[in-house]
Amino acid sequence: MVDIFYPLQWIADKLTYDVFGIAPDTHLAASVNFIIYDVMKIFVLLAVMIFVVSYIRTYVTPEKTRKVLGGKKGLQYHLLASLMGAVTPFCSCSSVPLFIGFVEAGIPLGVTFSFLITSPLVNEAAVAALWATIGLKATLIYTVSGILLGVIGGYLIGLLKMEKHVADFVYKIKVGDSNKNPKDLSAKERTAAAYESVKEIVEKVWIYVIIGVALGGIFHGYAPEGILAKYAGEDNLLAVPIAVLIGVPLYSNVMGMIPIVESLIGKGLPVGTALAFLMGVTALSLPEMIILKKVLKNELIAAFVIIVSVSIIFTGYLFNIIL
Repeated sequence: MVDIFYPLQWIADKLTYDVFGIAPDTHLAASVNFIIYDVMKIFVLLAVMIFVVSYIRTYVTPEKTRKVLGGKKGLQYHLLASLMGAVTPFCSCSSVPLFIGFVEAGIPLGVTFSFLITSPLVNEAAVAALWATIGLKATLIYTVSGILLGVIGGYLIGLLKMEKHVADFVYKIKVGDSNKNPKDLSAKERTAAAYESVKEIVEKVWIYVIIGVALGGIFHGYAPEGILAKYAGEDNLLAVPIAVLIGVPLYSNVMGMIPIVESLIGKGLPVGTALAFLMGVTALSLPEMIILKKVLKNELIAAFVIIVSVSIIFTGYLFNIIL
């Protein structure tokens, strides 16, 4: 699988090892490299995704978009959004730009959360890596669980009707001249409108992105495998929620966590506990909450965290029983 972000990784390596002179294979190098790479990657994704969504939206008025998509409710739409999340290999923070675009387009809040939950948990590369490390049965259960988490979590958030807890600016992004028919806009006008959307959103969230990734990078370089093995072992009935709680402050995409999960399982940690830790890191990371804080109000973030946490803990115990 070709890594489209390889040039960014090359830059991060050059800055970390050559410019800053940090010795490889150290905790500091892992943290610094991670921060440089992910800051660049997230801002690239943020700009590209917002630009593309905004450009497309210049062809349709916001009112028409909401009329077509706003009433799309039902589990089938949550399933569709969750499946879309499963084929987009983004980490939790990288999914935020797409989430913003979904909300701007008038897609129901619960459906957007179905995407946001599943996207960092499941992708084809992760499925292949998990298959090679923990076996086909566990991989299939993990994949289905990740998709179901998105469906159930998004559906419950939709039932709570928490649209008022999305930051006002998300609903007020200006796309083009509202006095003109979308069909009359030139390519130059559409490009200018999309650029303004990128500028407006990036100006509002850039500091949260940097703080979130920096915090996650510090934890990433000092991953507490020893703590997990000591306090979340198979004899502890609270091992699954403890694993999830330990995973929340960390930040990594699912591919970065698979080697750690494999190591934990190899040390005797139950599969369900290890995978609950993986889900906690990828779906509930503290850096993601910091970034989401700019676009969501506390009540909605709390509902998201509670619903997903309970679902992950249940899934972890289920894993331990089945496997």
